[in-house]
Amino acid sequence: MRVIHVAPTPFGGAGLFGGGERYPLELARALARQVDCELVTFGRSARAETGSAGLRIRTLRAVAWQGGHPAHPFSPALAGFITRARADVVHTHHMRSLPSRMAALVARARRTRTAVTDHGLQGGSWRGLLPGLFDRFLTVSAYSARELDAPPSRTRVIYGGADPERYAPDPRVPRLGVLFVGRLTPHKGVDRLLRALPEGASVRIVGSGGHDPLPPERDYPKLLQQLACGRDVHFAGPVADSQLPLMYRSAQVLVLPSVDVTCYGKPIAVSELLGLAVLEAMASGTPVIASRLGGLPEIVRDGETGFLVPPGDVAALRERLQTLLGDPSLQRRLGQNARQDVLDRFTWRKVAERCLQAYSDVLHTQVR
Repeated sequence: MRVIHVAPTPFGGAGLFGGGERYPLELARALARQVDCELVTFGRSARAETGSAGLRIRTLRAVAWQGGHPAHPFSPALAGFITRARADVVHTHHMRSLPSRMAALVARARRTRTAVTDHGLQGGSWRGLLPGLFDRFLTVSAYSARELDAPPSRTRVIYGGADPERYAPDPRVPRLGVLFVGRLTPHKGVDRLLRALPEGASVRIVGSGGHDPLPPERDYPKLLQQLACGRDVHFAGPVADSQLPLMYRSAQVLVLPSVDVTCYGKPIAVSELLGLAVLEAMASGTPVIASRLGGLPEIVRDGETGFLVPPGDVAALRERLQTLLGDPSLQRRLGQNARQDVLDRFTWRKVAERCLQAYSDVLHTQVR
């Protein structure tokens, strides 16, 4: 089987350090251990390389970005590549992105099977036409499938994963304090975490601000600095990917306090389709406190691998933090359960197996 993955933005320094960028890379890498798989992405110059697990990564030169958005690169080379690739399946990411639409159109014209995994990119037109371009919708959660309003008969939930070796716990590493990993944007609810932080607790905040052009959202990082004043808060900024495993395994708890209404009163229509940082922390044997929101209840078992709290509820978050930080044996029990859950359901190998089964199903049905 030959599979082509198309992702609009590369993961890392040449692109973005986001979950929507990491996911295509990790899934393609896991698939490359079992089938002929190539990952196609976009940048200012063309290049090709072979990464770990033998995954071929091809960067096509983009000549422009629609609306200046990183998820909408335009590369005239994409159509020719899809045509020459002779893939059995073309699997795109970010359904509404320009490369996803282009690749799906070319693949459909060649009667090549198509699949898509969405990562929450909003906007764009074609809403009523897009479902017709894809044979399978391989979603990161059941919540994502509902939000995508994908045809149930063509939808499979494959979830996401973590590398259990890279994110393995180390009993020699002391655990201290609270950890947050993600973008510093209002819908992530870091302001609620800072308000909920118990007396004497420390927190490391990993990530950078968003790109909101207008106030008050653009002033969110300044608000976080004000809330951190007088508390044991360390803003680590965007850290190198190689530093993340140590940060996960040296934390007492990871908190993902995402909200459905921001501190500025703005409702968030779609939030947390999955949460890769949660899975990576769980793989590290680190318990999680997360909002009962989006796809998070599908991966965090309340009271068994961590705790779920109502989104935006500062008092509930503080109470759970006090309970967990004050009970090392509870931390260990929840952390051990969390890692076992990842080993059972959420390694990238497990995700690749679910993905391959979906490919096999569609390849053995008639072309629509």
